[in-house]
Amino acid sequence: MIAYVDAFSGCSGDMLLGALLDAGLELGELRRVVGALPVSGYRIEALARRGEGPAGTQARVVLEPDSQPERSLSDVLALVERAGLEPQVAATARRVFERLARAEAAAHGIPVEQVHFHEVGAVDALVDVVGVVWGLRALGVDRCYASPLPTGGGQVQTRHGTLPVPAPATLALLAEVGAPLRPVSVEAELVTPTGAALLAELATFSQPPLRLCRVGTGYGSRALPWPNLLRIWLGEPVAEPANPEQVVLVETNVDDMTPEQLGYAMERLFAAGALDVTFTPVQMKKNRPGTLLTVLALPERAQALAEVVLAETSTLGVRLVPASRLALARHVGTVATAYGPVRVKVKHLGERRIPVPEYEDCAARARESGVPLLEVYRAALAAAQQ
Repeated sequence: MIAYVDAFSGCSGDMLLGALLDAGLELGELRRVVGALPVSGYRIEALARRGEGPAGTQARVVLEPDSQPERSLSDVLALVERAGLEPQVAATARRVFERLARAEAAAHGIPVEQVHFHEVGAVDALVDVVGVVWGLRALGVDRCYASPLPTGGGQVQTRHGTLPVPAPATLALLAEVGAPLRPVSVEAELVTPTGAALLAELATFSQPPLRLCRVGTGYGSRALPWPNLLRIWLGEPVAEPANPEQVVLVETNVDDMTPEQLGYAMERLFAAGALDVTFTPVQMKKNRPGTLLTVLALPERAQALAEVVLAETSTLGVRLVPASRLALARHVGTVATAYGPVRVKVKHLGERRIPVPEYEDCAARARESGVPLLEVYRAALAAAQQ
């Protein structure tokens, strides 16, 4: 599944979260996942918006008065680390906040360690960042794209005083990834630092060919001369067999690492954007049993992933092997079983539709119900085939 962020009226963390909820993300599951963050003094609301434009959802994080302290980057990263999130979700959320901190530091000419997240570091930003990163994954999105962003204009009041729009930190974030911008004649902040950081980390700024499955519309809180909304298009990638996707295999052989060390290296590689990581037993020189580490990477991520391999393993070099792959179109849905809801990934092979229940959901339902995992898996598969 791929996602295209149509930033019709800009982008903020709450607009992205509202669009994901409108596209089918479960509010209860969102509250459960975000509730693992060791913070309190807030609640998450999802309000239906009707009558002013396309029907949609406005996500709101309602804070108790004076309930949140200022937080440094290290404070925020520690909260994310302690939440027990999936490794890829936690690593991506950390990178979003690191981007925010670098941009704020550059904008105000201070070291990153001295950045305190006044406007973007309260619990609402934690909810938005963790919620969006997890929500995309929960909906089965493995690639995200975005439209050009409207700049807006005028000025905004911040803890640092009156600043021009777009805010300096927002421009720094967008400049870092070369995001395309389009002028809009309105005096309002249309792209927030949190929205910019999420798109800078998650999205490629282009519109992909896709077979549209559904659309989620998220509303912002600001009143504008037009409906203040953002849309997320969810669809299946359109892959032409004659034009396979280009990838790079990053490979190396090691014979002096423990399984624990290799497992950690795999975790770091996935967190850095690897498409896949595998270990293969091999026989090396001096009759030593060893391991072939293979990383599947997009071409633009190959260099960074090779550097992770060099840093996290004992190898002195890696092989970069150009390759190509054919990826089946797919979509993700949710089926009801006697044990609770289970997400199912459905791959498209010509006219055939082949369902594959998600392991994590099956395992969670098995633990909750006290039944064997295979029983939940079979129930989800039967429901999907019906």
